[in-house]
Amino acid sequence: MNLTKKIGAEFIGTFVLVFMGCGSAVFLGARTEGGHLAVALAFGLSIVAMAYVIGGVSGCHINPAVSLAMLLRNKLSVKEFGGYVSAQVGGAIAAAGLLRLLAAFGIPDQTGALGSNAALALGPPAANAGGIGASLLIEVVLTFIFILVILGVTSDESKGGVAGIVIGLTLTFVHIVGIPITGTSVNPARSIGPAIFAGVDYLSDLWIFIVAPLAGAALAVWAYSLIAPKVVAAQSKGKGKGKGKGKR
Repeated sequence: MNLTKKIGAEFIGTFVLVFMGCGSAVFLGARTEGGHLAVALAFGLSIVAMAYVIGGVSGCHINPAVSLAMLLRNKLSVKEFGGYVSAQVGGAIAAAGLLRLLAAFGIPDQTGALGSNAALALGPPAANAGGIGASLLIEVVLTFIFILVILGVTSDESKGGVAGIVIGLTLTFVHIVGIPITGTSVNPARSIGPAIFAGVDYLSDLWIFIVAPLAGAALAVWAYSLIAPKVVAAQSKGKGKGKGKGKR
């Protein structure tokens, strides 16, 4: 597939993810009754939708952490990685810019910051070490879980038909846990886009949502490399036993 088409697909996919996910937070609010779950579902359903639209074009990474994992797994070249990340950040900025424009027309922003991530998201951006530490930890853990699921479900061709649904549902439950703490990033592009328009307080926290997801992705690749050979060996052994029984 032409790299230009892949980059275009990643731009569109990330645009949809940020516009629908952050848009649900902006216009509905995560603090309203049912808002927390609605925002989590908006992010998850965006992944499901895009997986079946651009999955066959670019793999539907729409997240630099996912692209880093694929780079480390030798499923993406350095050139492709650079193109993917640029497109993802560009798509996120475009989506956040559209949300900012809609807010300028008088539609209330329930988050006050275009759905930006921040340490201790349900309060003001935290300036204390505890807030930063908790935010770093939760983002590493949630990204680790998210990327581990992606690696598992995409490594088995038999799961190809349901991969988008599994990944989308995983992103949903990751958001359910993370929204009260940071607003949930697990995606540097998703964080960069809104922060650019949200002001200095959110830009000062932005490094957390770049470093932590990338670290979580690297840890997931390392962990999966430890368990994947065992899983493959077990599957092969099981198939071998099955064939033997069939012959007898």
